[in-house]
Amino acid sequence: MAQSRLPMRKIRDVLRLSAAGLSKRQIAASLGIGPTAAGACLRRAREAGISWPLPDDLGDAALERRLYPAPAVAAKDWRSLPDWPAVHRELRRKGVTLQLVWEEYRAAHPDGYSRSRFCELYRAWEGRLSPTMRQAHVAGDKLFVAALGASSYTYAEATFTQTLPDWIGSHTRAFAFFDGVPAMVVSDNLRSGITKACFYEPGVNRAYAEMAAHYDTAIVPARPRKPRDKAKVEVAVQVATRWIIAKLRNAAFFSLADLNAAIGDCVTVLNDRASRHLGSSRRALFGTTDRPALKPLPRAPYVYAEWKQCKAGLDYHVEVEKHYYSVPHALLRETLWARITARTVELFHRGNRVAVHVRSSSNRKHTTVREHMPSSHRRYADWTPERIQRRANEIGPKTSALIEIILRERTHPEQGFRATIGILRHATSFGHERLEAACARALEIGARSYTSVTSILKTNLDRRRPDPATDGPAIVHSNIRGPRYFH
Repeated sequence: MAQSRLPMRKIRDVLRLSAAGLSKRQIAASLGIGPTAAGACLRRAREAGISWPLPDDLGDAALERRLYPAPAVAAKDWRSLPDWPAVHRELRRKGVTLQLVWEEYRAAHPDGYSRSRFCELYRAWEGRLSPTMRQAHVAGDKLFVAALGASSYTYAEATFTQTLPDWIGSHTRAFAFFDGVPAMVVSDNLRSGITKACFYEPGVNRAYAEMAAHYDTAIVPARPRKPRDKAKVEVAVQVATRWIIAKLRNAAFFSLADLNAAIGDCVTVLNDRASRHLGSSRRALFGTTDRPALKPLPRAPYVYAEWKQCKAGLDYHVEVEKHYYSVPHALLRETLWARITARTVELFHRGNRVAVHVRSSSNRKHTTVREHMPSSHRRYADWTPERIQRRANEIGPKTSALIEIILRERTHPEQGFRATIGILRHATSFGHERLEAACARALEIGARSYTSVTSILKTNLDRRRPDPATDGPAIVHSNIRGPRYFH
């Protein structure tokens, strides 16, 4: 199968991290994509003459057109793409070679790829080797949460939970403690931050990735069951256990703030303590190695936001935390991303923000922007049962009675909005007096619809009163039984 195209936000992150000096494999591990996809993105950027930072006026649509120009009709590849998973399975059979598989492919598709192109495409699909890498702790290069690689300068804090808000909050406070940002963050595969713990392509939570982009760093999760990938923090945990947890084991704290204040004092002592292994204190090494190499903090700290994928319903609203927010009606049934902060809910479609709302309580109610509604719905948006009844009362008692009956007989009053509003608008064309008479006639004959009232007005039945029923002489006939029959 052909490789799917990366979202524009991922492509921007690839360009940003490449400009920061990260390798193709490091970028792939940070963003949860394949090295081939990262390399292809960088190749397309070079061919298009695009480099980071991107111009402010280059939106996602324009960037996509430059990176993925529409192919010429003449250049369209009409050949059948081989089933690479099936090819890979066949090659695992004893005696099966790529030459043999290609020959079978050409027998089934005489106009298919040549042998060299077939092999090239297969190698591109299959080749994802992970070479063994000896770690070199370069100054300012990695943050092993929460110990810097070159100096082992350590940060520690306590949180109530390991959920995403606390996980990201700990990162932002660690960056503030270090007064800078490392080029990469090597994290554990905590479920809150890493959605998919995979040896080759780990998945990073979107909120976690957004935090990394805000601080211009990269998230590189440690490989599953590979503690050596984060050996620095493993040692830091051992040291923290001895110098913080053990030291505070007999103390009682009645608030998280008091506990973290005590932990902060222990961290200060730990970083100021001269280590025989390091030959100096962590603080002194930090000042000469890691500190000069860290990136500066952004002007504003990261504001925590959760991301949720959602789908617009037939009423062009999406559900976020048991509340419904509108999007432009043209996006009904479309998949969107909601960015949720403490105060706002932003909705994105294909990387473009299409709606923003003030966050409301989870009360199963709707927040609707008038401009998001189709014109047919907008026409009735300002009408309520009370307003309709009030307007009917202004015309006359018969009109009021008919409108009240129509709204009451519907399962939901809104189902009668169109009929009642249509009836009331006849007052403009025919006048209040005629509409009142037409409603009186409708009540007399049991009519309860807009069509009936309209017919009465157009045929002038409102101007003619029905003939009263008259009692004539009794009819005498042998077939008529008479009242005595029923006694």
